[in-house]
Amino acid sequence: MFNLVIFGAPGSGKGTQSEKIIDTYGLHHISTGELLRDQISRGTDLGKIADSYISKGQLIPDDLMIRILETELDTPKAANGVIFDGFPRTIPQADALKKMLERRGTSLHTVVGLEVDDAELMDRLVKRGKDSGRSDDNPDTIKNRLNVYHSTTQPLRDYYLNEGSYHGVKGTGTVDEIFNHIRTHIDTIKK
Repeated sequence: MFNLVIFGAPGSGKGTQSEKIIDTYGLHHISTGELLRDQISRGTDLGKIADSYISKGQLIPDDLMIRILETELDTPKAANGVIFDGFPRTIPQADALKKMLERRGTSLHTVVGLEVDDAELMDRLVKRGKDSGRSDDNPDTIKNRLNVYHSTTQPLRDYYLNEGSYHGVKGTGTVDEIFNHIRTHIDTIKK
């Protein structure tokens, strides 16, 4: 089982690179947003608990998210390993993920960080908003999302650097150029 986290600010290319990693390595994509929507739509016990928070506009507790992740890791599609996208977002979540994986006899093998400066992120997200019509891709909302990322999520970079699992990748260039850097790193780790 090979497990990795793809890490980066909104607009850094996590979704695009996740697809290429999944296609190349056969990993199961775990997006916490998709997992929550699935649990809620299926009316599972965990989904009902999650919905009781989400429907009030609250964040779900970390321990509930870990329980939902554990149920996903028990599925056959996760047997080869997973790519965590959108989780963890905080240091307590990173600690909880580490403990959960250890209980399962595995670990996080690497964290791939897509590094893109804020001006480029702003340009990408504004363009994406114009192309897709996403209402949350407007300059004011983007600035707020980047501020939240820098204050809440970016400290994970140092956390994973200290653990020796963070691998930064320049997130500019063509999709294939970026992916080639990621693939070289993953192939080295997997040897």
